[in-house]
Amino acid sequence: MSIHSGAARSIALAILLLLVANDAFSQSIVGVLGIAAEIAPIERRLENSREVNVQGYVFRIGTLGERQVVVGRSGAGKVNAAIVATLLIGEFKPAVVLFSGTAGAVDPSLQPGDVVIGASVAQHDVGLQLPDGIRRRGLRNAVTGSLDPLLVPAPEPLLSVARRSAKELRLPAFRTVSGEERSPQIVEGIIATGDVFLADAGLRESLRTALGASAIEMEGAAVVQTCRQFNVSCLVIRSVTDRADPQAWTNYQAYVAIASEHAALVTASIIAALESGSQ
Repeated sequence: MSIHSGAARSIALAILLLLVANDAFSQSIVGVLGIAAEIAPIERRLENSREVNVQGYVFRIGTLGERQVVVGRSGAGKVNAAIVATLLIGEFKPAVVLFSGTAGAVDPSLQPGDVVIGASVAQHDVGLQLPDGIRRRGLRNAVTGSLDPLLVPAPEPLLSVARRSAKELRLPAFRTVSGEERSPQIVEGIIATGDVFLADAGLRESLRTALGASAIEMEGAAVVQTCRQFNVSCLVIRSVTDRADPQAWTNYQAYVAIASEHAALVTASIIAALESGSQ
């Protein structure tokens, strides 16, 4: 067999796997998770919805277009997010889980209202803490014993759908608190997760240097880890509220509604692309 023939077969196999994955996406339930206040725009979009209580956690089942969607409300932080993700997967068996919410900007080019699609995620507060700083590493899979990478990549078929849907979406312009009108952008990036609401510009810059992070939040990588453990495709979508600096909490409160809506628009667009079998 020639090298060209082998390459052609490899490409054909990759395309076939993408088609099979996308067909599975197009016929299955989609789970969407988020902090209660930030996931509300997705809940409002659901048609014919009903509430289901699973061990005290609120889920709402309905449709977006022709797709059945289950929305789960998470508390803040990695443990809360992992719990609700586990309940979602165990009770509703989704093939895809999306996390929709807000984040602080680590990349200096990002502004409030911009949306980051998590091409990779990392838990920035996991590793070995030494006097001169933290030595970060991935977590060990408790079942297989293998070590996850520090930067966990999004599943390529799902990321491909997100990329194509984002190209066709234009987020609405809005006025900032200073009165400036701006048109938000949608980008891919590395999303860092940790159990702190970051309001420290120094730590923000260290995360940019160490991880190449674009945004920081408190749940996404934990949901990704949970989904990987149960073999479910997962993608994190975050819209910027603040700069993760000393004004972070004030700016979060000012922009949480707008950012949550922008994250919801991107999430809904991805779900529609899954529904249509878009490649």
